[in-house]
Amino acid sequence: MSRISDFLTEAGVFFLATVDNGQPKLRPLGAHIEADGKVMFGVGEFKDVYKQLRAEPRVEIAACKSNGHWLRYTGKAVFEDDPKYAQQMISSAHLEEIYNEKTGNKLAVFHLEDATAVDIAVMGKGESLL
Repeated sequence: MSRISDFLTEAGVFFLATVDNGQPKLRPLGAHIEADGKVMFGVGEFKDVYKQLRAEPRVEIAACKSNGHWLRYTGKAVFEDDPKYAQQMISSAHLEEIYNEKTGNKLAVFHLEDATAVDIAVMGKGESLL
């Protein structure tokens, strides 16, 4: 998992693809954490992306580094029940102004299961990161 986390960190911004009523939806993300052997991501429970993940948990994450390598990380989103992960992500990504008691916004944290992760060179073959 560290190789995936390191790739995402180096890329800076990555993209999460979901499905909404059969229509692909893509959005940029930047926050992730590595904890307990998993790479975890967060989305606001008040956002459409959260509803999309609940309705159809199959997702893909794509990222590209400046050296031309890109990552395709595909799997099933599984939400975490332990609030420690949300707090860790909020702190590490400096999201305290968005997710707090005053705003009432909650961060839902998920990881991917039944996943594949491939590091692909622009003109080369992919290398599995799992």
